[in-house]
Amino acid sequence: MLMRTDPFRELDRLTQQLMSPGTWSRPSVMPMDAYREGDEYVVAFDLPGVVADAIDIDVERNMLTVKAERRPVAKTDDVQMELSERPLGAFSRQIVLADSLDTEHIRADYDAGVLTLRIPIAERAKPRKISVGAGSGLKEISG
Repeated sequence: MLMRTDPFRELDRLTQQLMSPGTWSRPSVMPMDAYREGDEYVVAFDLPGVVADAIDIDVERNMLTVKAERRPVAKTDDVQMELSERPLGAFSRQIVLADSLDTEHIRADYDAGVLTLRIPIAERAKPRKISVGAGSGLKEISG
């Protein structure tokens, strides 16, 4: 095995040990990006090394919860771990969603270690054109 000299490696290792990996009762936070694209919000979570069946997405009222678990490599008698630096354990993130989002139609896609959620803006929250009639006092709202 090729090892490079890094004076901070031991410090990094000790810090990682002190900040133990996440558990389901106390998960680590996963990094994310959130942005608006057209008529939907997109939220992307970095989950490298997590298999799709270890991801749990839940929406209750306006609270979106994403949980994932990175599991260790299956240990067999012929496998001897030489170095283990990638964090294992549970990861979680909760986001409060605005009332203007349609939580009934959230789409999820997982590709190349990135979980992408697409949350459409609810029809009732989209801008509407209001026409004002002349003279009759008639007002028409189109959606």
